[in-house]
Amino acid sequence: MTELERIRHSCAHVLATAILKIWPDAQFAAGPPVENGFYYDVELPHRISPEDFERIEAEMKKETKANHVFERIEVSRDEAIAMAKDGTLAALGARPEPSKFKLDIVERIPDGEVITLYRNGDFTDLCAGPHVMRTGNIGAFKLTHVASAYYKGDENNPQLQRIYGTAFKNKTAMDEYFAMLEEAKKRDHRKIGQEMGLFAMDAEYVGPGLPLWLPKGTAIVEELEKLAKETEFAAGYVRVRTPHLAREKMYQTSGHLPYYEESMFPPMELKSEDEGPTCERYYLKAMNCPHHHRIFAAEPHSYRDLPLRLAEYGCCYRYEQSGELFGLMRVRSLNMNDAHIYCTEEQFAEEFRAVNEMYLKYFAIFGLGKYQMRFSTHDPAKLGQKFVDEPELWKKTEDMVRQVLVESGINFVEVPNEAAFYGPKIDVQVWSAIGREFTIATNQVDFAVPSKFGLVYRDRDNQEKTPLCIHRAPLGTHERFIGFLIEHYAGNFPLWLAPDQVRVITIGNEDALIDYAKAIHRELRTHEVRADLDLGTDPMKAKIADAEKSKVHTMLVIGARDLDAGNVSLRVHGKGNLGAKPRAEAIAEIITSIRERQA
Repeated sequence: MTELERIRHSCAHVLATAILKIWPDAQFAAGPPVENGFYYDVELPHRISPEDFERIEAEMKKETKANHVFERIEVSRDEAIAMAKDGTLAALGARPEPSKFKLDIVERIPDGEVITLYRNGDFTDLCAGPHVMRTGNIGAFKLTHVASAYYKGDENNPQLQRIYGTAFKNKTAMDEYFAMLEEAKKRDHRKIGQEMGLFAMDAEYVGPGLPLWLPKGTAIVEELEKLAKETEFAAGYVRVRTPHLAREKMYQTSGHLPYYEESMFPPMELKSEDEGPTCERYYLKAMNCPHHHRIFAAEPHSYRDLPLRLAEYGCCYRYEQSGELFGLMRVRSLNMNDAHIYCTEEQFAEEFRAVNEMYLKYFAIFGLGKYQMRFSTHDPAKLGQKFVDEPELWKKTEDMVRQVLVESGINFVEVPNEAAFYGPKIDVQVWSAIGREFTIATNQVDFAVPSKFGLVYRDRDNQEKTPLCIHRAPLGTHERFIGFLIEHYAGNFPLWLAPDQVRVITIGNEDALIDYAKAIHRELRTHEVRADLDLGTDPMKAKIADAEKSKVHTMLVIGARDLDAGNVSLRVHGKGNLGAKPRAEAIAEIITSIRERQA
């Protein structure tokens, strides 16, 4: 755990202590640190609400002020079970009722595993730790909300109250965090997306989690695809296209069935008249890789053909649970900036390095100064269960990835037991302009699935070998990445990405002025600039206010004086009036800014 995670984990124990001081019959389940805070699941007749938070926090402050030591205690399995049965675990002392959830947890701990308790003051809990030294080391904390959760996430188990909170080293850090949350509310991609007319959700007719891209949102989609295609073409990728579904055999071979089945839409069963009563099962594709593997298999390859880089903005479908759907961030239909690189072991390091460099190029374009790559590795104890049972290949590929990351000077952290089932992976974390963290993309190494599909190439000795496969998606999915960009820019996109790039606004309705404005509009459109005209009779201030509200990036305001001088008066969203410029110069600057994707 990081230092901040230890603070938050410790604060969960202080929360439980405080709740027991107020409601001694509370029964506790799990209380881990989570992203941005912590929670503790509790069973209690009293329904805790935000109105109770002040009272609970007051008790928590007493506990931190007391500065109790977090004492680690090792116990035997029998001792832990006895303590759970007499109600001592997750309690301030023995109670008439057993600590039922802790008893269940203890009984499920494998034989031989070390069992530890942590005690702070009167409170003793079953816990693996670690914690801060004393309750006074926790710093600043705040309870945030309460929700319902089934014990162990199983709807057949009791429903508990999940009390969420957060904690920081000091009050300044906590105040900055809540200020960021307030700013994030203003930048909510769902709110801005609706205001700007970027996308729509139609749960009644289309279905939940299936976004409809409106014309302005589609403009952003196409700009991102254009960027990806240009970048990938320059890097030697070739483009392919694949269907949206495939036979069951495809995913059985890849291993996604049955391991990934819960995240896939149910199969379609098609009955063929020629094949009697047998039904053929088809699945909507949840990932592009099996289709790309079949493209590789469609033609013979030698070492001279490698590396082969197949790229596609492929549409995938994943059956996210309805409670997990969230705007564009969690959807059921997603368009992925996908590619698969088939290479030899000798080529791997250079190909993996090139993929990382592509990420860094994109970070610079979008002004993402802070990033981190999470290098996820396997757990040797789970080979053959969670991970493909190839210990030597795991070690070799993880060593290769680690070496490339170190040599490239990439900012990364190593996370065990989170690899893909077929190889190590990298999840790319970025921070938005307001300091909010997002996972936007992934990069994976696959040494297992190509062999399942019988993918081979002929080496220099004319021997068949199986290629390594690098899965990469630097821009993630349109849905998640655009959701991130909306919040990152607060809808104020740079000129090249803005749905409304230029608006030509007239002051007056003289024929010559209207003709001049139309000529400028035509010239911009000739260069594929997304430009529109406002020839209405509203006052200039009203026209500009409407353009600002619509987040039009650049306004070319034209009056009689501009017409006589062959100028335009330039305004930029959020920057105001930048003065008059010759028409040709202003248009050239616009075209250059778009072509170079200037910030």
